[in-house]
Amino acid sequence: MSLPQPSTDAGRAALTALLAKPATALVAFDFDGTLAPIVDDPRDSAPYPGIVETLAALSPLIGTTAVITGRPAATVVELGGLDRVPDLTVLGHYGAERWSDRELVAAEPPPGVALVRAELPGLLARVGAPEGTFVEDKERSLAVHTRRTAEPDAALARLAPHLEELAARADLRVEPGRMVIELRPQGVDKGAALTELATAAGAGTVLYGGDDLGDLPAFDAVRELRAAGTPGLTLCAASNEVTAVAEAADLVVDGPAGLAAFLTGLTSSIRAPGA
Repeated sequence: MSLPQPSTDAGRAALTALLAKPATALVAFDFDGTLAPIVDDPRDSAPYPGIVETLAALSPLIGTTAVITGRPAATVVELGGLDRVPDLTVLGHYGAERWSDRELVAAEPPPGVALVRAELPGLLARVGAPEGTFVEDKERSLAVHTRRTAEPDAALARLAPHLEELAARADLRVEPGRMVIELRPQGVDKGAALTELATAAGAGTVLYGGDDLGDLPAFDAVRELRAAGTPGLTLCAASNEVTAVAEAADLVVDGPAGLAAFLTGLTSSIRAPGA
């Protein structure tokens, strides 16, 4: 299978470097919207068919394979069956949790999370959140989804000021996404998580793939690593719901299906250079 090529010089150079020395590469991806299609209920999330098996085939060929997600690490491992991928590292809650070697390491969540958990139902009732609005409790953060409302974007815009005020009182930050606003701890993001992982692994090249606004800090981290001399490639699993991520990426593929095809091509290219 042919390997899709990045549209930027820096992206092409990074892909060439990764193929030349895969054993030093760090390859990391978001979960929802990237490895797994977006669904109405996050509890029903599941990887795109065959993509976990492809990751399992790719992982032994490269230095480090990782998933970096805003969800709890254990949840993503369970939903995705990610324990099938050898030597996988899952950084949950934007890096506040680490799952590897079937063990989870996590610090206690800040007290603001408990405040939001207690006040959020009443707030949504007071401001008249539209029917279909629902809350996802991620243990270290809470996310308000409007995907199931009649007008998801309008509902999100209506709720945003109230959620921002609550987050400020709880000393949490607001993270917007695809028909969702998350209230989560300060001081963690996918960029910091990716940089820390790349440094610890001594990565010779870095590839990061995502689909949503929360992935842009990881794209920034790739650019900073490039500026410091580490080749890096950003990949967007594109959707028609968010365009800013595609505009920032070196390589754009068609959602999780396109990523699955890319990973298959990457695995084949590493196994048989020039194929």
